[in-house]
Amino acid sequence: MPLRHIARPTIRLRTFVICIVTCVAAACAERAQRAGAAEAAVQPERGDTGQTGKAAEAVRAPVDTVDSLTAASRATVLDTSPIRRAVASASASRDTAATGDTVRRRAPRAVLGPRSGDRHPAFRDAGSPLDSLWPVKGPEPLTGSILPAKRIIAFYGNPLSTRMGILGATPPDDMLKKLDAEVAAWNRIDPATPVQPALHLIVLVANGHPGANGLYRTRHDSAMVERVYGWARSRNALLFLDLQVGRSTLQHELPWIEKFLMRPDVHLGIDPEFSMKRGGVPGQRVGTYDAVDINYATRFLANLVDKHRLPPKILVVHRFTPGGVTNTRKITLDPRVQIVMHMDGFGSPWVKRDTYWRDIKREPVQFTGWKQFTRLRNDRPPTPRGDILRLWPVPVYIQIQ
Repeated sequence: MPLRHIARPTIRLRTFVICIVTCVAAACAERAQRAGAAEAAVQPERGDTGQTGKAAEAVRAPVDTVDSLTAASRATVLDTSPIRRAVASASASRDTAATGDTVRRRAPRAVLGPRSGDRHPAFRDAGSPLDSLWPVKGPEPLTGSILPAKRIIAFYGNPLSTRMGILGATPPDDMLKKLDAEVAAWNRIDPATPVQPALHLIVLVANGHPGANGLYRTRHDSAMVERVYGWARSRNALLFLDLQVGRSTLQHELPWIEKFLMRPDVHLGIDPEFSMKRGGVPGQRVGTYDAVDINYATRFLANLVDKHRLPPKILVVHRFTPGGVTNTRKITLDPRVQIVMHMDGFGSPWVKRDTYWRDIKREPVQFTGWKQFTRLRNDRPPTPRGDILRLWPVPVYIQIQ
């Protein structure tokens, strides 16, 4: 048989196969394009100004598991609050050279967890669309404001307890020498932001038992406050008074410490973890504050500033769970009070970055803080100072516990 008789059926078979493959590939491409378009959202992120001539769109990222099971098992109280989807804004279109049509592109997903490395969205310039929300557009700092010109380095705890933090873990002289060393270390690594030292005293301590008044909290006397205030004055440091209200309220407790807050170098910290406004026992479940509570504390401090002609006050709000502070968009900023949302979590560096991204960066208020533990059972290993400075926004309040 001539060779051309054999070749003709072979060529027809090849042509048939190529047509089938081409059709299948086209169908898959069309299906993928439809799926990609369905996943894209068009709600603009707050604070994203977009690009001229292009529509800025928001893309919902999948729910991320931000805490490892190992870290969760170490927590005193497990967080059962749902983790909401992150909204990431990005310009989502580009022109094609051939047809002029547009093809939607999804914003890069947040890379969380132990493998995030330098790509973690809590870092500056890691491609997070949340970067554009910072710094927060708020009131201009008044004369005498500490933030953001300085970074506060605060030693936290209670002198009657060796377990609550470094403030009571060592004798006062040793503790103050460690504070000096920490201040010097931060001044060396970031000389552009001078350090303001501080002591952060838990003056109202939540209890696991109700006590005689049923409020699950203990007030410490004025003598202890004056003693710690004297330590602070010896270092030209600020003093923060921290309230763990238990089943009490800010309305009930703030007037008790007004005589200290009227001093220009005394400021306030409030801890939602131990605010049991929804019931429960401190230490057995995580408490909460709402924007209403934070606004009340802000007004209280602002009134003191006006009444006693004080420089602006600082309000530190601890947070390490999504439900720890609710309705953050309703928090009202006031130039007389500078609000720090303080990441209060523990764990390995990636766990803490996840918490910072989830609870602080995603919900802008004003300024941010970061917690460092001195015990390896809490931070294993501790986050290096250089990595803290890579965060965006960069924390201006560092608490050492």
